[in-house]
Amino acid sequence: MIHKSYLIEDNLSILKNNLALFYGENLGLINQFKEKIILSNKKSLLVRFTQDEILKNEDIFLDEIKNISLFDEQKIIFIQDASDKILKLLEEIIPVIGKNKLFLFTSLLDKKSKLRSFFEKNKEADIIPCYQDNELSIRKIITSNLKDFTGVDNQVVNTIIESCDNDRVKLKNEVGKIKTFFSKKKIILSELNKLLNIRQNDDFNLIKDFALNGNKIKTNSLLNNTIIEPEKSIYYLATINQRLTRLKQVTNKQNINLETAINGLKPPVFWKDKPNFIEQAKLWNSNKLNRAMKNTYNVELIIKTNSNLDKQVIIKKLLVDICNLANAS
Repeated sequence: MIHKSYLIEDNLSILKNNLALFYGENLGLINQFKEKIILSNKKSLLVRFTQDEILKNEDIFLDEIKNISLFDEQKIIFIQDASDKILKLLEEIIPVIGKNKLFLFTSLLDKKSKLRSFFEKNKEADIIPCYQDNELSIRKIITSNLKDFTGVDNQVVNTIIESCDNDRVKLKNEVGKIKTFFSKKKIILSELNKLLNIRQNDDFNLIKDFALNGNKIKTNSLLNNTIIEPEKSIYYLATINQRLTRLKQVTNKQNINLETAINGLKPPVFWKDKPNFIEQAKLWNSNKLNRAMKNTYNVELIIKTNSNLDKQVIIKKLLVDICNLANAS
C-alpha cells in the first residue's frame, strides 16, 4: 500500500501494518521517519540490522523475530540498505511477525524492483517513497521550526534555503545552529550569514559550476584552493545532483526553446545563477546527464559503504570527471 510521505510526516499512525518500506534519495526525510518511529514506540525494544548482516546469518534474524520478549510490548526492527535480495526471506517471515514491527530503509528503487513492487501491491505492507525536497517543502520546514523567532522574513528564509540547498540533513544542522546562536529568538541577517558559512558554500557552488561548464583551467585551480570537508560529502553530492536534475528537466523539453524552458522551471532559477544555468544547458544533453547522474549515484554508494575512504579525494575526482564529461562530444 503506497502512502504520501507528507501525510506520514503529519501522522505516523496512518501506517497500520507491521511491515513498512521507506525508500528514496531524501536521506534527511528517511532519518526523520526513523526518529519518529522510535519516539512513537518508546516501550518497544529496538533492534537494528543491515541487509548484509541478515543474509550472512538468517538464523539470528529469524530468532529475533520469533523470540518473545518478556519485558517489552513488541520489537521494532530496522533493516538498513534493503534490496530485492531480502524479498524471499520477507515473504517467509510475514506469517510469524506477530505484534513485532519491521521497518526497511533504502535509497532509490526503480520501477523494476521486485521489493518495491511487493510492497506496492501488498495490502498487508506499507511503502513510503521519500523524494527529494523542493524549495516549497524546505521553506515550510524553516518557517515551522523558526515560528517563535522574530526577524524571519523572506530574505532570512532564502538565505537558509541557499545554505542547505534543499538538503534536509543540512537544514537540520543549520536550524540547530540558528536556535543555539540566536538564543534571544531574534534573527539578524548579517550574523546569520556568518553563522551559516555562506562563503564556504559559495566556494563549492563555484567549483561545481566551473566543472559543469567544462572549464578545466578554473576547475583545476579551484580544486587546489577549495576546502572540501569530508563530513559534507553527501551535501556536496546533493548539490551536484540537484543541478543535474534541473538541467535534465530543461533538456527533456525538446519542442520548447531554451529560454522558455528555463523560465518555466519550478521553483525558478535564481536570477544570479541564470547565466551559468543557460551556459550549462547548452553544453549538456540527456545522454551526458544520465552518465553524470550515474556517476554521482555510484559515488554516493561508495561513500556510504566504505567509511575508511578519503571522501575529499572522491569528491574532487567526481568534479574532474564531470568537467571531462561536459567537454565530451
